[in-house]
Amino acid sequence: MSLTPDDARKQLSLLTAALEELPLFAGPGALLEGLPALFARQGEGHVSVWVPEDSRLRVLAAWGFDPQALPYLPEEGVVGRAYRQGEPVYVADVAQDPGYIALEGHSVTSELALPLRVSGEVVAVLNLERPCPFAEAELEGYVRFARAVSHQLTRLYERLQFELTSRLGEGVGQAEDFQDAARRALAHLLPALGGTAGAILVQQGGLLKAVALAGEGLRQGGGSLEEGVPYGRWLSWQVLDSGRPFFASAYDRSACRLEAFKAAGVRAMALHPIPLGPHARTRALLALGDSRPRRWLRVEQEMLAAASRTLGLSFATFQTQERLATLLALAREAVEAPPEAVYQRLVESAVRLVPGAQTGSLLVREDGGFRYRAVVGFELGDFGSVSLTEEQQRAWYGPDLEAWRRGEPRILALGPDSLAAWSRDSGMPPGFDGATRVREIASTLALPVPHQGEVLAVLNLDNFHDPSAFDEDSLEAARLFVPPVAALLHELDSRRRLEEAALTDALTGLPNRRAFDRFFPEELSRARRYRYPLSLLVMDLRGFKRINDELGHAKGDQALRRVAQVLSAQRRGGDRYFRWGGDEFAALLPHTPREGAVGAAERLARHVEAIDLEGRLLGVNVGVAAFPEDGADEDALLSTADHRMYRAKTHGVAVWAQ
Repeated sequence: MSLTPDDARKQLSLLTAALEELPLFAGPGALLEGLPALFARQGEGHVSVWVPEDSRLRVLAAWGFDPQALPYLPEEGVVGRAYRQGEPVYVADVAQDPGYIALEGHSVTSELALPLRVSGEVVAVLNLERPCPFAEAELEGYVRFARAVSHQLTRLYERLQFELTSRLGEGVGQAEDFQDAARRALAHLLPALGGTAGAILVQQGGLLKAVALAGEGLRQGGGSLEEGVPYGRWLSWQVLDSGRPFFASAYDRSACRLEAFKAAGVRAMALHPIPLGPHARTRALLALGDSRPRRWLRVEQEMLAAASRTLGLSFATFQTQERLATLLALAREAVEAPPEAVYQRLVESAVRLVPGAQTGSLLVREDGGFRYRAVVGFELGDFGSVSLTEEQQRAWYGPDLEAWRRGEPRILALGPDSLAAWSRDSGMPPGFDGATRVREIASTLALPVPHQGEVLAVLNLDNFHDPSAFDEDSLEAARLFVPPVAALLHELDSRRRLEEAALTDALTGLPNRRAFDRFFPEELSRARRYRYPLSLLVMDLRGFKRINDELGHAKGDQALRRVAQVLSAQRRGGDRYFRWGGDEFAALLPHTPREGAVGAAERLARHVEAIDLEGRLLGVNVGVAAFPEDGADEDALLSTADHRMYRAKTHGVAVWAQ
């Protein structure tokens, strides 16, 4: 079937609309909902957009028929095939297709279902139905239109993710404490991801407690979450134990659901662990629910992962601040308060601040032995007659005498029966098992507190439910209670990790523009002071837009990572390479005059030009500026290098240094 002049004009009008109107939509949801109206002006029959929901597809927007007449479609139909296969499906005669679902009172001959993608993942299907077949040229035009829509959807989601991360980081940065940060985070996440209820839960001993709730239904009925979810119950604890996120499109049918979310009408659920550090056990959880069944898109999962990382950094920072503030307060109290009050506050603080702890006790050296002076979760009177020798305490701690003297915390998780046996083998006195409930303990942490080579006290922290309750983060927190210097080092280390994360480009692993702005003045200052040359390279990729436009942003990201690998492979000791953003890179080459920098730039260009992504080649334009001949300050060198980079681009050469 050939394309008539009217059809050709309609195709041209549609493609023009794709170029002119698609960028005007404020977000991906608005774009999908607006597509039928855009097609309506082209005079099509039925136009509808379908999105996945649980095991079926739901109509998001339609023109030419009442959406209430056909709100859902199974995945076996034409639209479902396009969604499952990820390819356009065209049926010239729907009467011959057993999967076609007819709409009463409407005459349809042909159907065209076009999958719409975000970063390669099908997120919706654009469906066209009309009483006459599609010409071959029309089919090609509509497929191209769907690609344009997919490209714009990807851009809108990327912008949404960037804006969400920025707003989240800004909001969390202004928070007074983690509870405030959690509330601010939920206030941004729910509208951005279309959720109707959300919670941030933190492990406190054997309970998982909500520190923030969002959504009217959950706030009204979330008392059970604020009181705490007992250890081992529901999916939330499984996510904590595994450290892996959980996404459910039909959470309301799960046997392990949280009843508070069920009562709030939640049907789809995302449970995402909040990481507190590279080696720490997961102890916090982000829960986001929706009152409608849905499939969680990969880009939405990525947004939740980024939000969880931001929250984790915030939580770790506030946690550190609270520990240090508590230690300072204890130090102030120790000047005037009675020893017993200080001992009690110390144990209470340790139980609150050391992850995994439910109960605690403090033994203080007295008269050559150790006596219980403060407890949490026990009755101090039960310990009145218990006195332990140093040999008994060391046997309970373990055989590492040097670790005992250094004040190194140790974790013992042998199970209740084995712990009771360990207690007996340590030579503990009569009554010790009953007073300490050692037969009920699942895991315990012992912290000797040394001073000038002699252990003056022992802090014991226990958990009665989880054999893995104490982990590296527990040891780290416990060490803060030994010397004040350890607390200071921990704070400096936490600050360093946060700073490194802020100075690193997440995609390529290279230092980012913020890192460049920090290191450039430092390198230039050293070059001035010690009178050695310093060269600056400013680089802009060629061919990157074509890869993004033709292969998609996933391949574009791959191209940027390949370039970063080339730069890293060519780096000499002392050189620094940076990703400024987009397809722009920079390099600082200490002890390198202009001639050496030109040689390095030409080598880089050759390696970049060898990058081939499905037949699309990359190139690079490099501007070179050298200290001192091209300038004595940052602005002059940057301006010169940037100008020369554009000269290289204008003249079609890789490197420009004059």
